[in-house]
Amino acid sequence: MTQKVALITGSSRGIGKATALRLAEAGYDIVINYARSKKGALQTAEEIEALGRKAFIVKANVGDVSKIKDMFSQIEQEFGRLDIFVNNAASGVLRPVMELEESHWDWTLNINSKALLFCAQEAAKLMEKNGGGKIVSISSLGSIRYLKNYTTVGVSKAALEALTRYLAVELAPKNIVVNAVSGGAVDTEALTHFPNRDELLQEAKDKTPAGRMVEIEDMVNCVLFLLSEDSSMIRGQTIIVDGGISLLV
Repeated sequence: MTQKVALITGSSRGIGKATALRLAEAGYDIVINYARSKKGALQTAEEIEALGRKAFIVKANVGDVSKIKDMFSQIEQEFGRLDIFVNNAASGVLRPVMELEESHWDWTLNINSKALLFCAQEAAKLMEKNGGGKIVSISSLGSIRYLKNYTTVGVSKAALEALTRYLAVELAPKNIVVNAVSGGAVDTEALTHFPNRDELLQEAKDKTPAGRMVEIEDMVNCVLFLLSEDSSMIRGQTIIVDGGISLLV
């Protein structure tokens, strides 16, 4: 029970998987969470175990509070502790405002916003047993600026960033540090679901002041910094990793 443990939701692919692998390299045992991509979760677990670390797979739709509670119960039973929680799992219905239905709103807000609150509650219970921990969520620029077809996701990410601030204050007495990382367009599998994917990628390539698009490793580097002791006095912040594109009108 002295071996440190990290949970990364949605870690069967993309930013979640890359974060899981980097944390395994740093010496953490990893809880891999997935909702649909079992093959990806198994592949992630194989790569983590090849690094000499333990991988524990939990299937759970984090939009469902009962599934969240069951996931953390399994983590407690398996490890007896949790040191890091990376809130990465995300989903959303990408449609214009006038085409959105109640089910689209509920689905997106549940997975992207509600999940952080109820996962953070359960994570905090485990973290405080071992003197504290770190929570980092993944957000996006749609939380602060208009993106086409992005209404439900943008609103859900804005809620996530607000919740990050509240959690940072109320969990601080438990020595739990809470922050978020917001990224510009990153060419992950998730982006293939965007009807205007090519337009987004082209804009990122053409307009990013840094001269290139944001890559998965750029996001992971920032996440790892916020999970390190070097960032212990950064609390409740959303760090934007976008190469400067959000600075443009």
